[in-house]
Amino acid sequence: MKILVIEDEKELSKNIVKYLSNDSYRCEQAYNFSTAMEKIALYNYDCILLDLNLPGGDGIQILEEIKSLKIDSGIIIISARGSLDDRIEGLKIGADDYLAKPFSLSELSVRIYALMRRRQFSHNNIMISGDVEIDMLSKTVKVKERIITLTKSEYDLLLFLLGNKNRVVSKDAIAEHLSGDMADMLDSHNFVYAHIKNLKAKFAKAGSSNKIKTIYGTGYQWVEQEH
Repeated sequence: MKILVIEDEKELSKNIVKYLSNDSYRCEQAYNFSTAMEKIALYNYDCILLDLNLPGGDGIQILEEIKSLKIDSGIIIISARGSLDDRIEGLKIGADDYLAKPFSLSELSVRIYALMRRRQFSHNNIMISGDVEIDMLSKTVKVKERIITLTKSEYDLLLFLLGNKNRVVSKDAIAEHLSGDMADMLDSHNFVYAHIKNLKAKFAKAGSSNKIKTIYGTGYQWVEQEH
């Protein structure tokens, strides 16, 4: 799961990234208005943490741009501007949640989890697709009641495919999801194929039917049911 932290207080941003990275989130940072606008235009994020007071512009303008571009990211405003008017304005424009500073990092993590569960997985802690079961709280994956061990990248890939089930996702989209803005600097996206291959092999070893379909020349697709 990929998160963009738009926060000009570098120490706070660093602490947020450190905490969320330990909680298995992949994070990127923007410390000012212009960098934030560039990133939201170029890359996709599951969740955006948005401070309202930024060098070079107002976070509300970023929120308005996100909505005008129809970017489908969860948005949590994190701001010292905790007045009722600010909260109402942010939520009216389209933010999903508002967390006033100061806040605990554990509460922030819970808010992100609740938002992602609500948006992508219909409020469920347990996600089931055929013989595959994912416990999103413990981050464990079972195939036919047997726990299989996945790397962080494989787990992120599995959630990404399941979150887009029955839709074809391109190799480029997967590369960006797994490596963020570093994807543009890579000579190739062969690592995507390697992760797909490893994930398929682990499912096969556990006796699961192949739900990850390769759509040649296009990308990959998680098929909910065999046809």
